[in-house]
This record gives sequence, C-alpha cells and structure tokens, in this order.
Amino acid sequence: MPAKKILSQFDSVAYAALRIVLAFLYWSHGVRWLFGPRPAPMLSMLWFAGVIETICGTLMGVGLWTSCAAFVASGEMAVAYFRAHFPRGLMPIQNGGEIAVALCFGFLYLATHGSGTFSLDRLRGKK
Repeated sequence: MPAKKILSQFDSVAYAALRIVLAFLYWSHGVRWLFGPRPAPMLSMLWFAGVIETICGTLMGVGLWTSCAAFVASGEMAVAYFRAHFPRGLMPIQNGGEIAVALCFGFLYLATHGSGTFSLDRLRGKK
C-alpha cells in the first residue's frame, strides 16, 4: 500500500498540528515583543507587530477566523522579511530571514485552507 494512502487518513490531524504549531511559534514572537525582557516601545512598529502576532497567533491556534488571521499574518511576515531581513542580504540563509519566509508561506497555506476539522470554527458550524 502506498505511503500516501496510509498517511492520508491522518490529514485532518496533521493539518491541525501544523496550524497550531505555526500559530504558537508566531504567538510566541508577539508575546516577546509585548511582554519580554525588553518590550518594544508602545506604538512602535515592533509593538504593532507584537499586537498582530499575539492576536492572529491566538486566533489561528484555536481555529477561529483562521483564513483572515492567517492572511494578515502572512502579510505581516512578508513586511517583516523585506524590512528587517532583505536589506542584510539577497538570500534568506544570508540575512537570517528563513523563519519569516517559512511562516509567510505557511500562513498563506492556512489562509487558503481555513480552520480545518479541529477548530472553534468547526464547533461553530463554519467550514
């Protein structure tokens, strides 16, 4: 039996794990900007990034309005990459932007696929 056929039965669980882990990583950065040892100054660009990351990370993690939150998060990660990383070098491996790029495209995938089976949206009767 092909591996894809065997593994496809775990599709909804794997998608939920992907959504929750990416959201947690994103949320962690937001909380650090807002409440970490050196919080970003209020109303600065990093502070707004922290607010977006904390709110969108929470929404994606619980599966509530995931498509909207992930779309905003994807855009925020693209802006973060081009403002903070790209000026340091052309390639993400040179400029330290691998995580920003990976999150950007991971969130774009979440935005197109929604909350999934294991989510508050599903409990609310939304697909």
